[in-house]
Amino acid sequence: MVGRKRLIGTFKRAGDAVLVQGMQGEKERLIKFTLAGAEATRSLGITLGRSLKAGSVIFLEGDLGSGKTTLVQGIGAGLGITESIVSPTFTLINEYSEGRLPLYHLDLYRLQLQEVAAMQLETYWEGIELPLGIVAIEWADRLDYKPPSYLRICLTYQGEAERVVEFFPVGEFQIDYLLNELGNNY
Repeated sequence: MVGRKRLIGTFKRAGDAVLVQGMQGEKERLIKFTLAGAEATRSLGITLGRSLKAGSVIFLEGDLGSGKTTLVQGIGAGLGITESIVSPTFTLINEYSEGRLPLYHLDLYRLQLQEVAAMQLETYWEGIELPLGIVAIEWADRLDYKPPSYLRICLTYQGEAERVVEFFPVGEFQIDYLLNELGNNY
């Protein structure tokens, strides 16, 4: 493994990009990293927040406590949001508009599939009723209707403090510019 300190603190590349089978049967490109704890997870989020383009949709997957909200807090900081970013577990949706782009943070953990469908969440990524921003969705597996392109980010624990982070760009989601920001040229 190669140690990295550029942009996101303690950071090790765990593997190269590979093609894997996606959730819908499509081929997805997988980029895998190992992060040394919560601060590195937040730092990765800061880099994402500085780099993501308007209309970017991120599906966050991982067990409770795996760092999904920590990553979104970093994204918010990278967008220039100074307001405290908290998990929307009970509010379902938190909207932050003060940064370079709006951040829409959704948490679908407490909802059933039919409840999610009734919320018409596509308004957040279609840019018709709301300004395009960054849409970060925790527990996105509950979505019936998905955008045509998005970035799946899976977080899992490895050992006591490390987290494995896997990026799966789906559809036409452009990830090469993010990889350049992260200091990896694939």
